[in-house]
Amino acid sequence: MYYPYFRGKQFELIAIRETAHVFAESGFVPIIEPVREQIRGLHKALSALCDVGAEAIVIINPQHGELAEDVTKIGELLEEEFEAHDNLMVGIRLHAELTCDAAIDLCAGAGERTIALIHAGFKDASAFVPRMTDFPNISTSVFLDDECGKLYQAKFQNHANLVLVQDGFERRPNRAHPEIEFFSDLHVTFSLGMEAPMTGIGDFLIVGDDYSESGGPAYTVAIHLTFIDPDQDEAMYIRHFLSDSRDTPKNPGGKFGEALGKLIRAVEAEDSKILETSAVREFRDLYDRQHYPGLGSVKKLSMIHHIETLADFFAKRGD
Repeated sequence: MYYPYFRGKQFELIAIRETAHVFAESGFVPIIEPVREQIRGLHKALSALCDVGAEAIVIINPQHGELAEDVTKIGELLEEEFEAHDNLMVGIRLHAELTCDAAIDLCAGAGERTIALIHAGFKDASAFVPRMTDFPNISTSVFLDDECGKLYQAKFQNHANLVLVQDGFERRPNRAHPEIEFFSDLHVTFSLGMEAPMTGIGDFLIVGDDYSESGGPAYTVAIHLTFIDPDQDEAMYIRHFLSDSRDTPKNPGGKFGEALGKLIRAVEAEDSKILETSAVREFRDLYDRQHYPGLGSVKKLSMIHHIETLADFFAKRGD
């Protein structure tokens, strides 16, 4: 039901490995767009998912990162290393630069493996749709909400699984984040049947859809935690815990300590709405040890917290 969209950087892949059991138990399906030519981390993440029987969609024609021009490497990985694992679906990103013929070639290259189409601004839908009948193994359409409208989506309504992915994270300089802001209510409207005919939803976690190779110098360190607000119809909000020191990129560890202190005070408040996830417990441990794990690990923990928060929501709803 929930399809989080990951760009396959190091700590995104580690987050997938460490939450593989959550994906399996909750029926969540991560979408992975590999962006690194070195695929060892991707191999480990997929192995962890396969070990627990979790499903995943692996995009074989990434649009971002080091593999943007390579339409063979990821397909070869699936064929050579994960041939027996039909829990891994081939993802084909239908973007604005992709032609109908190129999309057909990618579908043909998937062989008998199940295909998920990732709709990301594709311009040749009218020519492509009639030719989809040659590929009965296309089971899923994932619509990136900012890239395709309702009329476009209607062309693919015959697929068994229809997934709507929205970006709830507002990308801005860390120092410009408000303390709290709205993130999404898609999980609620979906649970209430208001997103029909969609059979699943997704987001870009606490990273957002905007792709960049690095985050740049950390003048302000930010820790992002999402939470469900029962006082706001169970909509999801996000808290941004910011360091007080913001004038220089030096001393990221000290800035992390400032932001972490605010996080700890927030989760320990009597009226806290932040779920006590494994990530929050790890943040508590870091605070007790006064340890700075690096900004990549901080982002990983925020992603894990987001996944576990939604798993808890859907478990309580019985969805």
